[in-house]
Amino acid sequence: MNKKNQSTEFSYYGLYLLKYLKENHPDKATDTDFITGRADHAADVYEQSRLSGATPEGAQELAMAALTGGLHFSKYNTIIEVLWNEFAEEVPPGEAAKFALKLQPELEEVFARYPLADGFAYTSEYEHLYTELTGAVVTYLEAHGV
Repeated sequence: MNKKNQSTEFSYYGLYLLKYLKENHPDKATDTDFITGRADHAADVYEQSRLSGATPEGAQELAMAALTGGLHFSKYNTIIEVLWNEFAEEVPPGEAAKFALKLQPELEEVFARYPLADGFAYTSEYEHLYTELTGAVVTYLEAHGV
């Protein structure tokens, strides 16, 4: 698929997911197979829900849950939050998104220690992750002279 025309070839659900991924999981935003698969599944969920008697609103809610399930917790946004809250002097807020993309692969070892799921940000373990990420960013900045 031509990357330039990629977004024009997606369905409604595909375009929605592409936008969602660009904002929350930019590392997945170029995975057209993932986007197409999720979009097709969401469309099927909508259709089956309507055939089963769900209202259009109810079917849409189920389709959106299928589309974004497992994607509500964002490593990328968590890193940005840490940068904004703890490192605004070292990393200007306007540069945090770009820096978060650079940092994310460096922080995967920290993320791997936690059961990241849709509701993870609302658990007590999130505070531990946040603290660990803060320490890892300090270590990274010191090692790279930032």
